[in-house]
Amino acid sequence: MNNLRVYGQSPFSIAVVHGGPGAAGEMAPVARELASTGGILEPLQTATSLAGQVEELKTVLETRGDLPVILIGYSWGAWLSFITAARYPALVKKLILVSSGPFEEIYVTQLQENRHNRLNVAERAEFEALVQALADPATANKDAQLARLGELVAKTDQYDPLPADSSDLIGLQGDLYQSVWQEAAAMRQNGELLALSQHLSCPVAALHGDYDPHPAVGVQQPLSTLKDFRFILLEKCGHKPWLERQARDKFYDMLKEELS
Repeated sequence: MNNLRVYGQSPFSIAVVHGGPGAAGEMAPVARELASTGGILEPLQTATSLAGQVEELKTVLETRGDLPVILIGYSWGAWLSFITAARYPALVKKLILVSSGPFEEIYVTQLQENRHNRLNVAERAEFEALVQALADPATANKDAQLARLGELVAKTDQYDPLPADSSDLIGLQGDLYQSVWQEAAAMRQNGELLALSQHLSCPVAALHGDYDPHPAVGVQQPLSTLKDFRFILLEKCGHKPWLERQARDKFYDMLKEELS
């Protein structure tokens, strides 16, 4: 898989980083929307370890970006961008976190409860079984299981969704999800993830939907100690703002304001 898509014209000073891990291509609509503001890089993560993904993103930025860049990370991509900016501060001019996962373990229970409360009993049981199966290295057919988990997550994470176009997606990668997510979750659990905030030298903005099951407070509160931090709560908005009927325009307005 080619690990980069490019939009607009040089200079390429903005990069959008997809979620998952293993959901390459989902940020294409955002990249197209922003291409009128300048050149956009859409890295497609292929490495099967967290360190590998950080180095892969670093390499793309160094070889194709006009440094320093603005990193727009979505969901898992928000964490990946956060980690990369902390480890390689010279590469990043500004960090924009969209629908980030919570940065501390104490908020995970609230995330789980939010999702469970939006599923029926059978769906809840299936959701938990899929999560456990994806965490097991011995499980086969992870791509299909990740796809089914995505269907359930769409039900829990969306408020008033617009129709989604799947043609931009490269394909879900279950093995990549399993290997990278376990490392990332451990970093949150042991405090290493949040501790990286001490090494951030760039401004940070976070955009978050009020219906996103990932609790907004789990992003806003842990990052409130940053020297230059702005938190924007989007009303009537789930986990994927650019696909939310009632929040899409506000999301792009706020995003472009942060880029200007």
